Amino acid sequence: MAAEAGMRVNVASLLALGDDTVELLGERKDGEALAQACAGARMLRSACRSESDDLEVQMKEYQEKIKSCKEKIEKTKSETIADDELNALQKEMEEKLQDEQRLRQDLRAVRDELDNLDSQRDSIEQRKEALRKMEKEMMKAQNMLSMCVSVTKIMPNFEDKDKISGYIVDKNMKKLERFEFDKTTPPVDICNNLWKMV
Repeated sequence: MAAEAGMRVNVASLLALGDDTVELLGERKDGEALAQACAGARMLRSACRSESDDLEVQMKEYQEKIKSCKEKIEKTKSETIADDELNALQKEMEEKLQDEQRLRQDLRAVRDELDNLDSQRDSIEQRKEALRKMEKEMMKAQNMLSMCVSVTKIMPNFEDKDKISGYIVDKNMKKLERFEFDKTTPPVDICNNLWKMV
């Protein structure tokens, strides 16, 4: 029984892993951190599978012991042995049945945890894929912006949300002159003024 208790899944550790995974995803870490979380989930999943296999082996052993007890009871009944011995055998069989029931419950809990880990792994994989797509789109946008800046010599300031602003730059991307327009300024006027500055 002591060895069996050592093999049980530590539910607190499993919940801590789930919390860490949720926190990790909430902070929008990079793909490497998500990969580490996924690897941790895989390791825990493997440990759960191993425990599940061990529980199934123990269950088979208990079933064999129960069968043996039943055979002994039948044999003792046919030999009309003392009531005390018969009661002891019946008690032993009941204990084995209770052990089997408990093992079945443990096995169900391990399977539920495996399903939960599979679901978490799928969610992590989806988020990793979404992050890869976002990084790819960001790279494309940065390349497009860089190309536009090198052609027009105009570098917009996206941090200024209240106005349309930025800088006129030289071929080395050195800022030469700052520009700023009200958001109510017609686009045609903005374009004309910018081309005059360039």
